[in-house]
Amino acid sequence: MIVRRADQAKAIVVVVHGAFEHSGRYEWFFDRLNHHGFHVIAGDLPGQGKTKGKRGHIKSFTEYIVTVLSWIDEAKKYDLPVFLFGHSMGGLIAVRTAQQHKEDLAGIVLSSPALGMKNGLARPVYYFSKLLNVASPSVRFKTGVRSYYATRNEAYNAHDVSDPLFLRKVSVRWYHEFEKAIAMAFKKMDQFPDVPTILLQGGEDHLVDVEAVKEWFNGIDVNEKSIKIYEDLYHEIINEPERDVVLEDIITFLDHRIKQEPV
Repeated sequence: MIVRRADQAKAIVVVVHGAFEHSGRYEWFFDRLNHHGFHVIAGDLPGQGKTKGKRGHIKSFTEYIVTVLSWIDEAKKYDLPVFLFGHSMGGLIAVRTAQQHKEDLAGIVLSSPALGMKNGLARPVYYFSKLLNVASPSVRFKTGVRSYYATRNEAYNAHDVSDPLFLRKVSVRWYHEFEKAIAMAFKKMDQFPDVPTILLQGGEDHLVDVEAVKEWFNGIDVNEKSIKIYEDLYHEIINEPERDVVLEDIITFLDHRIKQEPV
């Protein structure tokens, strides 16, 4: 777990990273949140980053949710408003956490949430993978995902090529748990809590199905919700060259919600 403290913090943001990556790729984001008066709590998800265990493998999606709940519990110790931020698969984890556990959150920020995959497995491979999921669930295969699919930020792309913590293989079980979680996010839309939610999505996302994201957003019953599509941005909107614009929208949402919090 990572705790980054701000001077005279007004709230805490729990940050959940996406698939294949790790919390170390969010240093810029952590620094900017601190600068604007927010403590940050984050960490590496099971099977990713510097965590123990088989890389790229989970037994159940619940492992992610349990991990995020532990981060939220840590955030509550500060007696400040707590926000949940999730990017990509981290956004999906945030959604499933909120659906299953009615945490006292000041708001939820979803960054290009993985609510629909753009490039799934070919049918023959998919059916074979279902058999492997029973017989040998920890067998891993190459993701085929490259950084330049996710962002136009050349510095990130260059660094990811040699980053030993960047996942290049995931297990069959991981894939099917991920797919199942997406299905449950839609099936349990009515269980998403009435928590102020903002969804920020790259319009030129090559990894996540933008139409599926819109469909899910339109289906949740939340009194205070908003969505913004950045037409020319790729998947990793907080790493894109225009990330300062995205950051400003996030900070505006957080500050507005803090003003609405009861004293």
